[in-house]
Amino acid sequence: MTASTRHPDPFLDGPTTLRVERHGAVARVTLDRPDVRNAFNDTVIAELTAVFEALGRDDSLRAIVLAAEGKAFCAGADLNWMKAMAGYSWDENHADAGRLAHMLWTLYSCPVPVIARVQGDVYAGGVGLVSVCDIVVATESAGFCLSEAKLGLLPATIGPYVVRALGEQASRRYFVTAERFSAAEAHRLGLVHEIVADAEALDAKVDALTVALLANGPAAVRACKRLVQDVAQAPITPELRDDTARRIADIRASAEGREGVQSFLSKGKPSWLA
Repeated sequence: MTASTRHPDPFLDGPTTLRVERHGAVARVTLDRPDVRNAFNDTVIAELTAVFEALGRDDSLRAIVLAAEGKAFCAGADLNWMKAMAGYSWDENHADAGRLAHMLWTLYSCPVPVIARVQGDVYAGGVGLVSVCDIVVATESAGFCLSEAKLGLLPATIGPYVVRALGEQASRRYFVTAERFSAAEAHRLGLVHEIVADAEALDAKVDALTVALLANGPAAVRACKRLVQDVAQAPITPELRDDTARRIADIRASAEGREGVQSFLSKGKPSWLA
């Protein structure tokens, strides 16, 4: 990767709970509250939302790495935040949960592929944060836990994303038991794509994945991400079949699609590899 440079968006110089850096066409967003195991509070949620909204508008960006400082990736809700919520009315709880739901949707729907670099434990809302990412790499020592039921709560706002990433049957178990499960089990179930031995191997794998993303057509990568989201839960109707035909026709007729095919046929390099 190239040397780190700050992104020109003025907001990205302002977060207090995150570090945001730019490495060429790759952005790195790091949760930076290691003293509280990178737990969520209202500030973290607001800053993640604003940062990913800004990054999603950057057409030159081709990958985002979501990382965390310290021993844990994300421990769920911050204890002080939970103490404040204990006195909330129903309306205040609903509004608060709505902000978390919006943050998760912002990351999930970000047009740029997001790689989660998971170096430590992931609990409760942290599992939701991992679930909205497109590619997940974790160290073998990382652990996962949907711990909400232990507190008399449920993983509601993260639920749609966790069920998609973890699978329905596994979610039926881990939602109700609140058991901790290993990175190996998360990998077996599909929540984690790659397991590595340590932090050095974690960085090497994340770098290799960003290199793989950068080798592909920028518009095609974004279109591929959107395609998966749109068809994963959809019945295969005549309308869906026509929609997919239109999508491939659109990209074949685009400048990037024409250049990519021509470069392949002529054994040359397209401009995004120049």
